[in-house]
Amino acid sequence: MPLDTALPYRTAKPLLLSLLITSALALTACSGADAPQKPPMGPMPVTVIEMQTQSVPNAVEIMAQTEGAKEAEVRARVGGILVKQLYQEGQPVKAGQPLFQIDRSSYEIAFAEAKAKADQTEREMARMKKLIEVQGVSRKEVDDATSANELAQAALRQAQLNLSWTTVTAPVDGVSGRAAKSVGNLISVGSDSLLTSVYQNDPMWVRFSISESEAAKLPGGRLTPKTVTGVEMVLPDGSVYPVTGKLNFLASTIDPTLGTQQLRAEFPNKDGSLLPGQFVRIRLLAGEKADVFLVPQSAVIQSEQGNLVMTADSENKVAPRPIKTGDWFGKDWVVLGGLKAGDKVIVDNLMKLRPGAPVAPHAPGEQPGAPGAAPAKEGAAPAKDAAAAPAKQG
Repeated sequence: MPLDTALPYRTAKPLLLSLLITSALALTACSGADAPQKPPMGPMPVTVIEMQTQSVPNAVEIMAQTEGAKEAEVRARVGGILVKQLYQEGQPVKAGQPLFQIDRSSYEIAFAEAKAKADQTEREMARMKKLIEVQGVSRKEVDDATSANELAQAALRQAQLNLSWTTVTAPVDGVSGRAAKSVGNLISVGSDSLLTSVYQNDPMWVRFSISESEAAKLPGGRLTPKTVTGVEMVLPDGSVYPVTGKLNFLASTIDPTLGTQQLRAEFPNKDGSLLPGQFVRIRLLAGEKADVFLVPQSAVIQSEQGNLVMTADSENKVAPRPIKTGDWFGKDWVVLGGLKAGDKVIVDNLMKLRPGAPVAPHAPGEQPGAPGAAPAKEGAAPAKDAAAAPAKQG
């Protein structure tokens, strides 16, 4: 009996679907043996650094701030109208270089009067000395004339100084600051006499303080001039200042409020690259630490249990290793314990690693090896040929 006439439509539709699924499974079973297989993933390529013992400076880094070796205030010693500004703000000046000019007229008049008075008393004294030789005057008159002349000469000297002080000069070599007064201002002697400042930037001083806990890291557990073997300065960009400095001040007491000891270092600054007020880091060197390892900061994993690194063991499998770290040295951690010479520390792909996972280590700068692939069996047809081969007849 024909299928389309003997069976109702609702019964024929599921039967047709069942036949299609059975045919598809049979076709898959026949062609499964010839289908290409995806090669298994090989070990993950990682960069490793082979550990070797090194000696690094025993150093302590401390925040610090630069300041001019001499920050001299330039003040007026006489009053008057400011008539000239003789320098350009922010430019280097030499000691004795004129910076401001105060009106000289009244001081020139005072100097002329004082000189005339001094000349008069000097002539009177000379006349008295001649008269006493002939008993023409008494000794008291001679003494009075001599005293009057000395007072007049002192007044002349003072008038001469006042006249010279109308030209305000730089007290030291350095870089000039902003003018505190403008031309035309009335300058008075006293608290309002500040005209500008001169900052001596060569050498440059650096102020900082060290806590007791930081000093404990140094040999002997305390800071003394003999303990420090060198002073380096780390600039804001992380580079080290090319010239080493020296300590020029070490406080003999501990600040009872902060618990710190005040220090000051001195650095040459001939090119003027250092400016007062910069925040830098001072590195105090005190001997060396021997037989330590340097590990990049990015390779150290910090956890609640402590710091650790991932290493590649003799079977090229990931092996976590707890370590004891010291301070930073540049961009590296100083490792004091937990590693030995020859250990291979993994420095990349750390987030993808799992303990015991196979890895393909390579040295920094080398190209990582391609992940291992399953070798093709002899006589096996290429994948494209297998896909093109006709299906076997079931």
